[in-house]
Amino acid sequence: MRNRAGIAFAALGLIWGSNFIFMKWASETITPGQITLLRVLFGFLPVLAYAAARGVLRWRHARHLHHFLVMSVLATSAYYFAFAAGTALLPSGIAGALSGAIPLFSFLAAALLLRSDRVTPVRLLGVLVGFGGVLLIARPWSATGAVDPVGVAYMLLGSASVGLSFVYAKRFLSGLGIAAAALTTYQIGLALVTLLLVTDLDGVTDVAADTRALVGVVIGLGLLGTGVAYILYYVIVDLLGAVTASSATYIPPVVALAIGWLLVGEPLDLLDGVAVLLILVGVAVLRSAAGRPSPGGSGRAGT
Repeated sequence: MRNRAGIAFAALGLIWGSNFIFMKWASETITPGQITLLRVLFGFLPVLAYAAARGVLRWRHARHLHHFLVMSVLATSAYYFAFAAGTALLPSGIAGALSGAIPLFSFLAAALLLRSDRVTPVRLLGVLVGFGGVLLIARPWSATGAVDPVGVAYMLLGSASVGLSFVYAKRFLSGLGIAAAALTTYQIGLALVTLLLVTDLDGVTDVAADTRALVGVVIGLGLLGTGVAYILYYVIVDLLGAVTASSATYIPPVVALAIGWLLVGEPLDLLDGVAVLLILVGVAVLRSAAGRPSPGGSGRAGT
């Protein structure tokens, strides 16, 4: 069992970390909105199949449709769109590094909206250290403009969106007794419907002309990065528990930087490495101070 969980854990970290290079490749031929739509479309299929196989879908769940709709925006549509838009403007490794800030936003949202999550000096230190890493990546004081501030803003917006979604789920969905696989299916399904209504499809077929981008968005982002990632996360939670599963969120920033630097040739300097370390240390401090997985660690899947 431990071997299976270890394999799933490593696979999940690699899948999440590789999402950013797939988004970068796809952004060369289609828009961030189109990337988001295709990712959700091909990610929805395995999630739906998994939930159906588990027998967790129920018609009576429809009375909570309004909550599922909010989650579909916060944890899927807005989240994926912002990350696709940010990655289009940044080196993929830098975008992946910034995604490590998700738990920091989760804590801030929980501290503001949930009375049970108190701000302590140790937690505040974790937030300051983590956002120090974000600041070090963005380097607003730099005159060279090496990192696009709009791209950084998109990544932070996406991180804030999904961070807020964990708090919303904890407040409105955690007590409903609905299986996570079912919640995910409803969330992604509703996101697919709304994205089909609002996404400009003009030029979306251009992705078929670039095999690398097509395979990346359909298989890398959709089937693996969204669908299989959720399923692997559930497997790890079942085998090892939510606390251990949440630690998989440490892997993607490192994987994304390594792929960008070693495989794609993106520039990487010492400050970037220090920045990622600060973000991860900040997240670690938050989780150790909480004594349990932060809201950003217990439900994240499919970066």
